[in-house]
Amino acid sequence: MLDVILNAFRLPDLRRKLLFTFAMLVIFRFMAHVPLPLSAESYQALQRFFEGNQLLGMLNLFSGNAMRNFSVAAMGVYPYITASIVMQLLIPIIPALENISKEGEAGRNKLNKYTHWLTMPMAALQAYGQLALLRNAQVLPSFGLSGADLLPTLTMVVSMTAGTLFLVWLGELITEHGIGNGVSLIIFGGIVAGVPQLFGIGATGGVDFMALVSFAALGVAIIFAIVVFQEAHRRIPVQYAKRIRGTRMYGGQSTHIPMRVNSAGMIPLIFAISIMLFPGTIASYFRGSSTSWVAGTASFVEGLFNPNAPFYWSLYFILVVAFTFFYAMIIFQQQNLAENLQKYGGFVPGIRPGRPTAEYLNKVLLRITVAGAVFLGLVAVAPFLIQSTTNIQALQVSSTGLLIVVGVVLDTIKQLEAQLLMRRYEGFIK
Repeated sequence: MLDVILNAFRLPDLRRKLLFTFAMLVIFRFMAHVPLPLSAESYQALQRFFEGNQLLGMLNLFSGNAMRNFSVAAMGVYPYITASIVMQLLIPIIPALENISKEGEAGRNKLNKYTHWLTMPMAALQAYGQLALLRNAQVLPSFGLSGADLLPTLTMVVSMTAGTLFLVWLGELITEHGIGNGVSLIIFGGIVAGVPQLFGIGATGGVDFMALVSFAALGVAIIFAIVVFQEAHRRIPVQYAKRIRGTRMYGGQSTHIPMRVNSAGMIPLIFAISIMLFPGTIASYFRGSSTSWVAGTASFVEGLFNPNAPFYWSLYFILVVAFTFFYAMIIFQQQNLAENLQKYGGFVPGIRPGRPTAEYLNKVLLRITVAGAVFLGLVAVAPFLIQSTTNIQALQVSSTGLLIVVGVVLDTIKQLEAQLLMRRYEGFIK
């Protein structure tokens, strides 16, 4: 990996792309420290509120630790991710969107435009929801859409929405003029920015040295497993029939379809953690109710979905496995592999084209997704296993964060290698 980066810096155009990417990430980190107008007392209350709220911890992950500072980039690119997921789920449901998705590059550009349009209202709604959550926690002194609270509320909602759209724009610039996927690199930069603080907590928190070594060893083992499963795939052999056009013969070559073991990526983890945090968050609002049975039920639900309880992690594992199958099947159906193979004269040896090929590919996908689903489930409960094994409670490891970091690094290195390979044979191609 180090050789790839060094070789890239020796080429002027790749060096320019890398420096541009780095400059955009620096601008993002500056944005993460531009605060919204709050008093010092509100910021102190916000820090205390973060210490005991798991929902804000997840949102803070996708904001690049900007939400803890309550900056204009407090929501990060999470509304854009939500809009992208919604669009992917709507494509097989709405026939018009499904037809657009089959139009090639023009269709992808049109769907990308719809995703950007959907990001704006979702960002505004999420900004208002976060402000309402902080107001219920008595972090914000004034909040509302009437009277003297209207202008400050609109100011913060517009500022947070503009911050999200600005970060999405930075991500698009990185994708176009830099190296790697821009939005993923924005999230990656925020996660990595919190690593020094994590080591500082371990160094100053009175953690036993051997326990810290065990913690690091388990973390490295999990990262290794993530790399293995991220790169693992099943090769389906494909043969293309020979076709004669005029005096030339086309086709006849053999290739393969790489079906990834973990085709769902980190999306099942996001779905599962959102559902797991929802009951406890709602129950916290009714814990102080004057009605005894309401307060008792809220306390029971909050205790049941406590992140330190075994039931929480068991249900989390089950949800991750279920969502992995659900999302993998949706993504696979959108690709229409069997139909595309038949259209271009391709076939799987020993399998008839059309419906038998689709059934065969679905069967293979289900088999390899079992391994991918169990792997994602184990990665999801890895923080609980690490803390139970090492007895270190001061350090927190996010399974979603690990998947993002490893996935972004692998994808960026692959793009660098592709750029280097293209330039190495550039004279031959000409």
